[in-house]
Amino acid sequence: MPKHRIIAGLDIGNSKIRAAVAVLDEESTQPNIIGVGVSPSGGLRKGNIIDVEETVANISSALEDAERMAGEPIHAVFLGISGDHIASMDSKGVIAISHTGNEIIEDDVDRVLEAAQAVAIPNNRRILRIIPKSFTVDEQMGIKYPVGMTGIRLEVLAHLVTGLVPAVKNIEKCVHQAGVDINDIIPCGLAAAEAVLTKRQKELGVVVVDIGCGGTNVAVFEEGTVLHSASLPVGGDNVTNDIAIGLRTSIDTAEKIKIEYGSCIPEDIHDRETIDLSLLSKIDTQTVSKKQLAEIIQARYHEIFAMVKDELARVQRDGMLPAGAILCGAAVKMPGVIDLAREVLNLPIQIGFPTNYEGVVDKIEDPAYASVLGLVVWGSRFQGDNYSFKFDMKNLNFEKMGQGIKNWFRGLLP
Repeated sequence: MPKHRIIAGLDIGNSKIRAAVAVLDEESTQPNIIGVGVSPSGGLRKGNIIDVEETVANISSALEDAERMAGEPIHAVFLGISGDHIASMDSKGVIAISHTGNEIIEDDVDRVLEAAQAVAIPNNRRILRIIPKSFTVDEQMGIKYPVGMTGIRLEVLAHLVTGLVPAVKNIEKCVHQAGVDINDIIPCGLAAAEAVLTKRQKELGVVVVDIGCGGTNVAVFEEGTVLHSASLPVGGDNVTNDIAIGLRTSIDTAEKIKIEYGSCIPEDIHDRETIDLSLLSKIDTQTVSKKQLAEIIQARYHEIFAMVKDELARVQRDGMLPAGAILCGAAVKMPGVIDLAREVLNLPIQIGFPTNYEGVVDKIEDPAYASVLGLVVWGSRFQGDNYSFKFDMKNLNFEKMGQGIKNWFRGLLP
């Protein structure tokens, strides 16, 4: 019988905590999803832990549901995190090649990536991920994988993703208290991209916009690798808060009418259409304008897409991505969001449904599951303990890192 291994992903969001379990056979190229679990997330705010006990209980609940469906125990997870404490930057590293024959080997790639991560960052920040964007050998630029080439100077342009040490440690502590180990930590924006993007889209140029409840993650890809990533502090919760303030309702009622009657296109709603809140709530009994609701929602979504547009302008890609924008996350299911995004971003727009997996589990063909399924896809691309580009400044394991680099580039090649 072919050997297989169990892979688990855990996406800790501000509204929901999602877990997914997959099995990967030696002969399979994609993970087979065999279990998922979902629980409310009341112990986080903007990606930061505000209640440890509640977070641990919610993580345990999601993992137990996934284990029950899969019929397999979960011992370790690929952890997805997000929040406004996540930041990114580019860095360069340069080394000299002094081997006989000047042939570049994997140890040289390790050394140049070590040089790239030797940048000045605050003591309270930690490097979560380093991804090489391109290598340069002597004067030849734009190289994806330099091993085997000949040269005397190797340079790398790398993308670093950092997080606040207290925020990351608190999340790690909660996961460990829930009884599982952490294989790797991946920013949710990058994880979602693994679930919804094809290699062709990454080559052409594409932006993934993952709109969650607590914030929006943006990841821009070009020529097969990450060009830029960012975490924006505006998401679905801000829409709910706007509705509560604008229509003078409770938060719970605002969330209900957002889900049941929300729209981003007030022009399609007649001025006289109303919503009787007494049908949804015992607290709020007034009647509100459906068009006013849509105007409130449109304003906030317009702001989100305008912020995404600013991020694209920062890397000179505003309106310049042939594969367009892929929207995912729970908040992109709002009616009219595609039309509004197309108008603001001036790009081709589509909803990103997870595709890079196998399995017959119901309810996961949903943009809300992009991050957690992306974590599983990420984990499936590496064997054993070789997890790509995870750096701890005080405890670098270059043997594992080199193997992870090799596996990463194999995944990029057609």
